[in-house]
Amino acid sequence: MASYTVAITGRPNVGKSTFFNRLLEKRKAIVDDFSGVTRDRQYGVAEWAGKTFNVVDTGGFVANSSDIFEKEIRKQVHLAVEEANAIIFMVDVTSGITSLDEEMSAVLRKSTKPVYLVVNKVDNHARQLDASEFYSLGFENMFLISSVSGSGTGELLDEICATIPESEAEEEDTGIPKFAIIGQPNVGKSSLLNALIGKERTIVSDISGTTRDAIHTTYNLFNKEFMLIDTAGIRRKNKVNEDLEFYSVIRAINSVDEADVCLLLLDAKNGITAQDLSIFALAVSKGKGIVVLVNKWDLIEKETNTARDYEKLLKKKLAPFTDVPIIFISATEKLRIFQAMETALKVYDNRNQKIATSKLNDVMLKAVQSYHAPVVRGHAVKINYVTQLPTKVPSFAFFCNFPDDIKNSYKNYLENQLRENFDLLGVPVRIFFRKK
Repeated sequence: MASYTVAITGRPNVGKSTFFNRLLEKRKAIVDDFSGVTRDRQYGVAEWAGKTFNVVDTGGFVANSSDIFEKEIRKQVHLAVEEANAIIFMVDVTSGITSLDEEMSAVLRKSTKPVYLVVNKVDNHARQLDASEFYSLGFENMFLISSVSGSGTGELLDEICATIPESEAEEEDTGIPKFAIIGQPNVGKSSLLNALIGKERTIVSDISGTTRDAIHTTYNLFNKEFMLIDTAGIRRKNKVNEDLEFYSVIRAINSVDEADVCLLLLDAKNGITAQDLSIFALAVSKGKGIVVLVNKWDLIEKETNTARDYEKLLKKKLAPFTDVPIIFISATEKLRIFQAMETALKVYDNRNQKIATSKLNDVMLKAVQSYHAPVVRGHAVKINYVTQLPTKVPSFAFFCNFPDDIKNSYKNYLENQLRENFDLLGVPVRIFFRKK
């Protein structure tokens, strides 16, 4: 999946977050199935007209103190221009053009990237007339919308999607697995990278957020080659007020896009936080392979079943997607770090496997026979055939007579059967029902 990132920028209280939530509505429902996912995320994936793109709400990145408030907003605009592929500049029709709007537009007009001027809260005819004053800000693309009702958002999304390049057919496959090391600041991502390659490739420090950029390192392990991407940590919203954090978050999201497998690094002492679950959900929604690495395990007091109990607790929080490998490591002591890479390579293979159609039908039709789908309006649901689709993420099409009526519980049953019979550890699976 190619990275295309749209940043929503504008002064406070113009409705950026409402618009952001509306864009993510369809996708968010998927992501929020994960328990504990924070609802005030400032990044996510939107989908429109068959195209998907990352959305970043810059409003989530502004320090809340009045004296540096405006300075921070200006900084965010500069960073949005630098890091995003396109910018939505939102203004509020009810307050007219403010001096801050004018200042921001002066910066954005210089950008060579597409900028969409979006006049929000236009929900009646009088406000449509009032909106005409915003033409004086000098932008070619102006859209009148209402974030609350959603009116006008379709035209804006059509325009944005028209500029997103068609992703090159399943991207050029370099043949080298790409692993992104993701997680919050200061969990030991750079220490892990350095331990693996045996030299100080990145600055390691106790000051969280030392790694600003994604760092790419090609690595050979027992004649196996892969690329490691060390990302800047993704931070919780209330911590993101430093000017470079917004930039780090976009880089980290793009690294998830670029990777085949995400290594989610946790701090053993802190366990898994809402923000980690948010990162996990983002990787799952993008169909990436996942390995969970619990770092700093050497610092934990242990009894007989410490690891087993810890893993049980983790899986409870990761539900519903619990078929993920969890490895307890110590980057500084080099404990199980090579096992972690072997597991990542295995997950990579699982994600790329193609299951023979004959074998798939043999196994899955037996599973269907032993537990039939619930009856629909007095008719039996007949599943006749199953095939794997030619996609990056393992996806399976089940051909049947009532594809729209199959309940989620039965879909989950089929996914569990696939997992029991084929090795799909660490890999999100997609299931589709189609008319035979």
